[in-house]
Amino acid sequence: MTREALSRSAQHTDLAVTHVVAGLGKADGGPSYTVPALSAALNAAGVSAYVRCVARAPIGGVATGHLINAVTQHSADKGVTTIMRGCSALRNALCQDAREGALLHVHGLWLLPNLYPAWIKMKAPSTRIVHSPRGMLASAALNISTWKKRPIWHLWQKSALQAADCLHATAMSEYHEIRALGFTNPVAVIPNGIDVPPPREHRAITAHGAGRKTILSLGRLHPKKALDVLVRAWAMVEQRYPDWQVRIVGPSEGGHDEELRRLVVALGLERLIIEGAVYGEDKLAVYRDADVFALPTRNENFGIVVAEALAAEVPVIATTGAPWPGLELERCGWWIDHGVEALARALIIAMETDPAELATMGRRGRAWMERDFIWQRVATDMSAVYAWLRNDGPRPSTVLLV
Repeated sequence: MTREALSRSAQHTDLAVTHVVAGLGKADGGPSYTVPALSAALNAAGVSAYVRCVARAPIGGVATGHLINAVTQHSADKGVTTIMRGCSALRNALCQDAREGALLHVHGLWLLPNLYPAWIKMKAPSTRIVHSPRGMLASAALNISTWKKRPIWHLWQKSALQAADCLHATAMSEYHEIRALGFTNPVAVIPNGIDVPPPREHRAITAHGAGRKTILSLGRLHPKKALDVLVRAWAMVEQRYPDWQVRIVGPSEGGHDEELRRLVVALGLERLIIEGAVYGEDKLAVYRDADVFALPTRNENFGIVVAEALAAEVPVIATTGAPWPGLELERCGWWIDHGVEALARALIIAMETDPAELATMGRRGRAWMERDFIWQRVATDMSAVYAWLRNDGPRPSTVLLV
């Protein structure tokens, strides 16, 4: 499908951007929300933007009102090519976009769609590329499945990143990870955006939360999230706080939910619940049923669940593995060291905080999200980066040079 076949509104400028992501299924994690949402915000700001991806599963978590072209893999895309989400139709479409002058914005690493723009640029040097690693350059992420990543890195991925005209980091911590690997490209430091829901009028009453206060951890159930640390920290305090419970909610990867359940049983915990994934309004209801949110993660480039919790007026406990020092600066949470004891201390402080103060902290968090993290602001900042790369504007303050 060509750009001409995708309708445009009259308000759009001649700045055209194609977002490239391997997939937009629910299993694809944060980008299944952030990439379409960024595209939608850019279109609202007057940039001609849409998303191309490989259609391997139903698209989930996608906002409406913007353009998505999910390309199906062909029968010719076989073997390793299929596993790496190779799609000749997608590559051809991106070549056409580049010929028509579109800037290509890549999201993620390791899969063939993440490499196509750099390969296109080898034949068409005028192609402009922005590449968002999406946290995949963190040491904790690189150490997962290194036997698969190392050859891809040396064969293709490193050179693909070097070919980008600008890399994109969602926080200063990710910027430092990029520089630590020796990349000298300009780097735009622009956070992810967040959809801020209506103000919280009252706490939802559900079967899980009726008459009991809740510490929530929501997101992928993966070892890097250090949810075992949360379980062990809760074991240190559960008996002292009978009016509190913990809910761990999210899709499990590699059977990690069962590992956590076995740990819960081994520790004899009575008020720690592990649940499956929730989406849309159900997810918002889970946030609003919580009194405190906890993210004990080992590493995050952004941590969209922190922003979602704050937008839902829930104060947050996050470790230094997530780039959220503003929790303490904005007085809406706690930014703590890693470890069971550090988390147990933070849980105690949170549970002993007056409920009215917790509510005030939640309102401060929502105000912060409205001020600094709405998609309109993110789209404005990203548009300025695109314009600069097209020589249509000065270098934005968000772009850092070596």
